[in-house]
Formats: sequence, structure tokens, C-alpha cells
Amino acid sequence: MDERFIVKKIKEFRLSRNISLDKLANLTGLTKGYLSRIENSTKAPPVSTLAKISQGLGIDITQFFSDNLRSLQPMNISIVKRNERLEVGGRGTPYGYIYEALAHKKPGKNMEPYIITIGFDRTADFQHEGEEFLFVIEGKLEHFYKGKRYILEEGDSVYFDANIPHSGRSLGNKKTKLLMVIYSYKRI
Repeated sequence: MDERFIVKKIKEFRLSRNISLDKLANLTGLTKGYLSRIENSTKAPPVSTLAKISQGLGIDITQFFSDNLRSLQPMNISIVKRNERLEVGGRGTPYGYIYEALAHKKPGKNMEPYIITIGFDRTADFQHEGEEFLFVIEGKLEHFYKGKRYILEEGDSVYFDANIPHSGRSLGNKKTKLLMVIYSYKRI
């Protein structure tokens, strides 16, 4: 997916709701300057930032990934076939992560599941509302949480409060692939 499309959608949703950058900053806890840089960028922000922005705008995060304005009526089941996954950051985000959205068809969900591929550099700490679950599918992860370092290998998992600064990077000679589930307390 072209990340410029996501950036364009952020601005479109903000303007269509008559929300100023100042107001969105207050709703998200992000700075006006950072939001402006996002809207003028060619790279999408991290998924954790997209989640804050979607909550501030009162929309489902998956609306940033699709031009299909399908009805957001509640549904009991949503199936996404392997070839229907939405890749965010195909060339890598500024943090070297590649996300594949696994439940982008389901509106109003509390959980956001992704397959995420982690780079080798630790470039930033992330912090966002909710809880997060990581399961190592392949590779070896160096996970940092609240100032401590943890090593997770294939088959290992971690569940944590995402409001605490956290980050990770791949160890070894191949990138780590994870199942990541972000749980948000607010349902759209």
C-alpha cells in the first residue's frame, strides 16, 4: 500500500469533520507540529500513532487503508484471506517495521491484529493507550519494556500495558516476524 494514500486519508478525514490541527492535537495527545508533519509527509506514521489519530477523529483505523467507503455496520464475523491482507509500510516505515493488517474488514473492533516484521535497529520507543500482545513467529526479538531488556525467540510471547514505553529490534541475521495484537479500550 502506498503510504502517501494513508497520509492523504488522515487529512481528508480531519477536514471532513471540521477538526483543526489544534483540536486533533488535544484529542490525541500528539503535538500540532507532529500532526502537521504527518499530513505533509510521504510516509505513514507508526500504527500506534495511527490508532491515536483514528480515535481522535472518531473513525476505525482501517478506514485509513481503504478507499472503499463500505458500510460500517456491525458484523459478527470478518474473514481476510491471505491475499487480502493490507500491507502498511511496504518499503518499511521510518522505524523499519512492516505491518500487514489482518482484520481490516471488521469495523468497530477493540483489537487490531497485524503481522509485523521488525528491523535490526532500535530507533524509537512507542507508547500508546491499550494493551499489546506479541507472538514471535520466526526470528529472535530483543524487546525493551520499562527500561528492561528481554529476549524472545520463536514461539515466545509477551503481553503488556502499551502505555509504558516499549520497542524492539531483530537479533541475528534474519528479521523477526511477529503476530501483534493491539487492544484499544475505546470501541468506535
